[in-house]
Amino acid sequence: MAKYIKPTLETKFHIDFSWWQKGGQNLRAFLQSHACESCQEFLENDQPQTFDWINPVTGEVFQIDMLWHIIHTHCSQDPTFLDKRIPLTSAIFRAFIITNNTPLTAVEVHEKVMKKTPELILNTIGRRQVYKGIKPVISGI
Repeated sequence: MAKYIKPTLETKFHIDFSWWQKGGQNLRAFLQSHACESCQEFLENDQPQTFDWINPVTGEVFQIDMLWHIIHTHCSQDPTFLDKRIPLTSAIFRAFIITNNTPLTAVEVHEKVMKKTPELILNTIGRRQVYKGIKPVISGI
């Protein structure tokens, strides 16, 4: 069993794509819910395409859906992508889309989403239960 270390405001988080793969979760379906309206129409008939993504911290290679790339490069540029009406958990996930999954602290996520406090963000993503693959970055690997 892996040792649990309680994250702090300085702990970096990222979307762990292996969480989606290991848990049999459908990342593509979840990502599609974050696509803008114009991309939703385009993607309705789109066949899944993947490319290799290399985790910059661990060097692990994962297959990532092209949908990620479309949302990151196009949809995230829409001013309503981080609209104040979206739930906090969706806003947190979108902060990682915007930064192309660059590891961020709860403070840095707060600066992107401007919702709640960094402490509440940490309390949301810093628990033992993983939400949508958002996990602390394990350093020293």
